[in-house]
Amino acid sequence: MLKTPKKRKREKKTSYKKRLGFLKSGLSRIVVRRTNLYINVQLVSSHEAQDKVIISVSSRDLLKLGWAKENAGALKSIPASYLTGYVMGKKILEKEKGKVILDIGLQRNISKGRIYAVLKGIVDAGVDIAHDKKVFPSEERIQGKHLKTNMQKEIMEIKKKLK
Repeated sequence: MLKTPKKRKREKKTSYKKRLGFLKSGLSRIVVRRTNLYINVQLVSSHEAQDKVIISVSSRDLLKLGWAKENAGALKSIPASYLTGYVMGKKILEKEKGKVILDIGLQRNISKGRIYAVLKGIVDAGVDIAHDKKVFPSEERIQGKHLKTNMQKEIMEIKKKLK
């Protein structure tokens, strides 16, 4: 007799094995999701298997902090991911103390990519989260030196606003 898999597993939206591990840990988790245009980061806590979003930050929010409008197409780049993580880290420190864990969902685990740029931003903001420095992108890529427009000044100005 065949067993029909759960709907969210069929739709490739949930890994129940990972979810059970997150629930057993009892820690809040940082959920990182990539879209075609933006990076979305949420601090989620679970209580009795019910998730509650505590803080949410999108790379769209960088436009309000001084990200240049002509660079709006780069809101999913590594520098934008890093700054989104940095903003999230600062908000986490204001709202909640304690350890958190990273939840990348069913996305591919690619070292030195955008997901780990978000993680580096969160770590640089001062949040206690388990990490390995080998997976972080290089400082040149975080500063945006690989892009056509040099974003170093822009990135430093946004970081100063958040301190």
